[in-house]
Amino acid sequence: MLCTVAWASGEAVEAGSYEITAEIAMPHLEENLRYATTRERRCLRARELSSVFPILHHPSLEGCNLDSERRRGDTIRYRLVCASPQVATGTARLDAGPGRIAGVLEIKMGGKNMTFAQRIEAVRQGECEPP
Repeated sequence: MLCTVAWASGEAVEAGSYEITAEIAMPHLEENLRYATTRERRCLRARELSSVFPILHHPSLEGCNLDSERRRGDTIRYRLVCASPQVATGTARLDAGPGRIAGVLEIKMGGKNMTFAQRIEAVRQGECEPP
């Protein structure tokens, strides 16, 4: 019922506690270094979706965030914007469904010709813990 209310109110994602699995794919590295997977549990609200990718908290991407949100149905797209354009460029796509979010952030590090992607899968676990 709550999920129906979230969808009816125009929110693409129901607020709550989500189990987030994130995997970094770096296509140019050796096989054993290519993928790094992390898991975390976090409270998410629709207005916080642009921070769902854990890699955005890495020091190498300081001053970068997802901006220019565009929504079409259950899909949300962003552009990676950095204070210095030489740091990185990229795009993100999130697909939201009842109780879940799947997405990919594709990044090109400026001046290094290095590209990588972080894929996330978030599954709603319940309500957020009170502060």
